[in-house]
Amino acid sequence: MILNVLSALAEPTRLAAIRLLRDGDEHCVCELMQTLGATQSRMSRHMQVLKQACLVIDRRDAQWVRYRINPDLSAGVADVLEAVLRVEIEFERAVA
Repeated sequence: MILNVLSALAEPTRLAAIRLLRDGDEHCVCELMQTLGATQSRMSRHMQVLKQACLVIDRRDAQWVRYRINPDLSAGVADVLEAVLRVEIEFERAVA
């Protein structure tokens, strides 16, 4: 399980999507595409990987799919997610 989570987070576009979803709101694929500069098919594939790792859940809304971070993450996975995001922020500050 944890290897699937870490593997899903290792790809920059997926990590950026998680960072955007961290606000707790639902975001449609169209928002993620625009913000991250990805095509619809590419963004959908990335979100499917995050969904398979149980990091996000989705909801269909007419033609769009809306995603949010899975509110039922185990405490350990939530801790890993927070640690990855925290380390990423610290790394970005260090190289800036």
